[in-house]
Amino acid sequence: MSHVTEYAPGLVIQGFTPPLDLSDFKLIAFDMDSTLINIECVDEIADAAGRKEEVAAITEAAMRGEIADYKESLRKRVALLRGVTVADMEQVYTERLQLNPGAETLVKACKAAGMKVLLVSGGFTFFTDRIRDRLGIDYTRSNVLEIKSGVNCGELTGRMVDQEWGDICDGAEKRKMLLETCAKLGIPPKQAIAVGDGANDLPMMGEAGLSVAYHAKPKVREQAMVAINSGGLDRLLEVVRP
Repeated sequence: MSHVTEYAPGLVIQGFTPPLDLSDFKLIAFDMDSTLINIECVDEIADAAGRKEEVAAITEAAMRGEIADYKESLRKRVALLRGVTVADMEQVYTERLQLNPGAETLVKACKAAGMKVLLVSGGFTFFTDRIRDRLGIDYTRSNVLEIKSGVNCGELTGRMVDQEWGDICDGAEKRKMLLETCAKLGIPPKQAIAVGDGANDLPMMGEAGLSVAYHAKPKVREQAMVAINSGGLDRLLEVVRP
């Protein structure tokens, strides 16, 4: 895409002339890990199993787009979580997870403009459900970690549970969910904003009318219409005004 411009310090735009009007959009879709929140949940869960370094290396490669099969990379990481407890995950949520700066402000502004909010994540329902409730998000799609019952109940098995829509929320599933949500709302994808940071966000960002990279990997920054490289998520409101 041409016409790359540093609109303000740490805020790069390409392919359009700001400001845009927030009321022209009807849906905003967010990735969760390292976008709406400050951590990669799978890496922090792995820390409880003493495997954070190993899992984080796979996560980084996947987010950079260096791993072709995202689903397989996630299965490998989840397998390393076997034996981690629900209590460990609760500790990650309460002690390590924070909303990224400006997340709450941006979501509130979008809702005030009459927009619906979608959270699509390659992470896990344990966290997306809590973020959904915390921010009043309308729709979510993410992965379910399998938890043992009976002996050793409350421990992760190292597997994920298939859902009615499929097995794993990867880049293709994020795109599909964005398009399905637009269809449900009766709007064209050009009235959607998609915000992400990793390679698995590019399929949905490519469908949206406005694509936003937040402190993203180089490949994502290059392809996004807006790249927020410093400051909070609410910097989007500098170019898409309420």
